[in-house]
Amino acid sequence: MRADPSSGNGELQRLQKIIAAAGVVSRRKAETLITEGRVRVNGQVVTELGAKADPAHDHIRVDGKLLHGPEQPRYYMLNKPKGYVTTVSDPEGRPTVMKFFERVGARVFPVGRLDYQSEGLLLMTNDGALANALTRAAARVEKTYLVKVGGRPTESAIEQLRRGIMIERGKPGAGAGRVLTDPATIRLMRDAENPWYEVVLTEGRNRQIRKLFEEIGHHVEKIRRVGYGTLVLDVEPGQVRELEPREVAALERAGRPHKKAPERPRVLREVEERHLPSTRPTWRRASGTKRAAKKKSGTRGQRARP
Repeated sequence: MRADPSSGNGELQRLQKIIAAAGVVSRRKAETLITEGRVRVNGQVVTELGAKADPAHDHIRVDGKLLHGPEQPRYYMLNKPKGYVTTVSDPEGRPTVMKFFERVGARVFPVGRLDYQSEGLLLMTNDGALANALTRAAARVEKTYLVKVGGRPTESAIEQLRRGIMIERGKPGAGAGRVLTDPATIRLMRDAENPWYEVVLTEGRNRQIRKLFEEIGHHVEKIRRVGYGTLVLDVEPGQVRELEPREVAALERAGRPHKKAPERPRVLREVEERHLPSTRPTWRRASGTKRAAKKKSGTRGQRARP
C-alpha cells in the first residue's frame, strides 16, 4: 500500500527503509515510529508497516522533522565507559553514549546495547540496513565479553551455561516468563577468588550475561565487551574511531544469515589479555599487533611459514 497515491512516479520504498537510510534510527526502530503514528507522508499520518513512499518526491516527516534524503553512511567504534546509557536519549536524564559523538558531525545511533554498568566495544552508525542485519537473530553475530564473577562457579555450573539455561525473559520483574538461551562459549581467563571468564554469545537478550551467572548463584561484577563480529576493541575508554572500509565489509558479511559463525580474529586473544586488569592495557590497533608479532618471530627477508 502506498502512503499517498497522488505523489510522483519515482521509485517506491518501504517507509522504514527510507527513515533508516536517512540516518534517523535503525530500521527496527523506524517500524516502531510508524506504528506509533509519528511519521507523516505528504501531511498524512502513516501507521501501516507496509506503506511505501518515494524518497525523491514525497515529503516525509518524523516527529515533525523533514527528512532530507539518505546520509553518507558512517561507521564508528566507541569504547563505552560504564555509567552511560546506550540510547540516543534517556527519559531519566542519565548521560548517553551520544555525548561522545557531539563533534562527529553525523547523526548516528547504537547497534545493539551495552547496559548502564557495562563497558567496552559499541558499534555506532547511521546505516539502518546494516544495523538491522547485524541485530537479527538469524545473523548469529558473535559478541565477545570479558566477565568478572563474584566467587568461583563450579565447572558443572559453567557447563550448564555452555549448553543453554532457562533465564527470565525481558526486563527483570516484567513477568514475561522464562526462555532457554542458546549455547554459549565460556572459557576461564584468570582463575582467582573472583575469576574472569571469556563469554561469547550469538544472541542479545536483555542483561543476558548477568542473568546467566545469577542462575548459577554468582553475581557479575564487571562486563567488558572486547569483540563484535570481526571487530576488536582497540581504543581507550571514551574514545571513538571511524571504521575502515575493510572492517565495514567484514561486518556486512557477518550480517548475512549463516549456520556457522565466522572465524574469530587471531589477535582477539592478545586483546583480551591486554584488557584484563593485572597489566595496563596497551591500546594498539589490531593490524599493528600482527605486524609486531611477525617482526618478533620471523627473520628479515624470510617468508613466515603458514
